[in-house]
Amino acid sequence: MAGPILVFDSGVGGLSVVRALRRCLPEAGLAYACDNAMLPYGQREDAWLVQRIQAVCEAAVAASGCSALVVACNTASTLALEALRACLAIPVIGTVPAIKPAAQVSRTRHIGLLATSATVSRPYTLQLIQDFAADCRVTRVAADALVTEAERLVAGERPDRSTLRRSLSPLWDDPELDTVVLGCTHFPLLGPWLVDAAPRPVTWIDSGEAIARRVAQVVTTVTPRQGGEPSFVTAPDECLGRGLASFGFASPRLLHPA
Repeated sequence: MAGPILVFDSGVGGLSVVRALRRCLPEAGLAYACDNAMLPYGQREDAWLVQRIQAVCEAAVAASGCSALVVACNTASTLALEALRACLAIPVIGTVPAIKPAAQVSRTRHIGLLATSATVSRPYTLQLIQDFAADCRVTRVAADALVTEAERLVAGERPDRSTLRRSLSPLWDDPELDTVVLGCTHFPLLGPWLVDAAPRPVTWIDSGEAIARRVAQVVTTVTPRQGGEPSFVTAPDECLGRGLASFGFASPRLLHPA
């Protein structure tokens, strides 16, 4: 079935995946949906979230006529992928922290995981570390404040440098740490500011390119890209609309999840 590729996130973090998809599949039409009315997901109860994510995604899939759904949110992916795949008749591609590629490139075997508090503590994340980085020391840092800074950036405001430095500071206790996983899709949007806030060079790894490659493998027929691609929100937000426009999306339509 032809249709755009729908990227879903709780907020604007999925726009980092949009950026990777633009590079990997430049001719493919995209759509974007965010549950901004319930941001942030990481502070909500799991069972409620599964129902909410399913309702929002079902509404966005129906409204967009998409050919595939990319769940560009670590929290939503770890909780709701099975439920989404059970209720949707299109491919559903999830997101996980890039622990495996980070372990592959680290020379010192000390990597950092920068993520939300929900992601750094989930059993799913600990299993990824055990499976793919068992020989590494992994410093897990909860950096929820960076989500807000990324949302501000997309809304047209400059990130607060002191907040960025404080969020990153636990990474620098060991000078041997050489690789940092950006374990939230919001964080790559802050890439240049994170590099500037770091006291020394490290390798930054995120999941965007891997997600885009997986989508290219799974999706064979899509609607060609056109100007003003569709976007959807669950609460009106003028600043968010301007941010979505800067990524090529039309003024967002309001979703009404069941």
